[in-house]
Amino acid sequence: MPMNLVHRKLCSSALWAKAVAAEMPRNVAGFDLGDSVLEIGPGYGATTRALAGLVPRLTSLEIDEASVDLLKREFDGRVRIVHGDGAAMPFEDGGFSAVVCFTMLHHVPTTGLQDAIFAEAFRVLRSGGLLRAMDSLASAPFRLLHLGDTMNALDPVSVWPRLQDAGFTDIKVDHVPKRSISFSARKPD
Repeated sequence: MPMNLVHRKLCSSALWAKAVAAEMPRNVAGFDLGDSVLEIGPGYGATTRALAGLVPRLTSLEIDEASVDLLKREFDGRVRIVHGDGAAMPFEDGGFSAVVCFTMLHHVPTTGLQDAIFAEAFRVLRSGGLLRAMDSLASAPFRLLHLGDTMNALDPVSVWPRLQDAGFTDIKVDHVPKRSISFSARKPD
């Protein structure tokens, strides 16, 4: 999804990577991600770097081909990097113990495509598998950062029913108004 120059610089910066690395242990604390984790939308790899040392096996699915090439060079042999669309994943049913996506859903241009990602996450999860996600919410500074690029921030009120419609149970949604949303959900056993 298109990103303006300032946004690309920020997301590829060492400062952003350091902040993500510091937050990631808290973002997944208390969640059993299991043995085979799928990350949707790693972008420049800050979340991938932070996750790689926390899970036994990590697969990262990225839609942008240039980012895929960069990720493959950096994570060769440590993380499976796959070029593909989160709304139409190239994976078999039930192959992952957890699906995670961090600070990427707002880059998905429509609510319908976000819902397709939720449905695909449900499909590729094993029974009892976990979906864990976090993203930023709309605010004036966040909108300024996204001038000229895609910004489709989640509505915290609608996330729970959207996940339920995708088939998930044990849904938990937390948000800090005008700042962030985090949620988790499970595929029933």
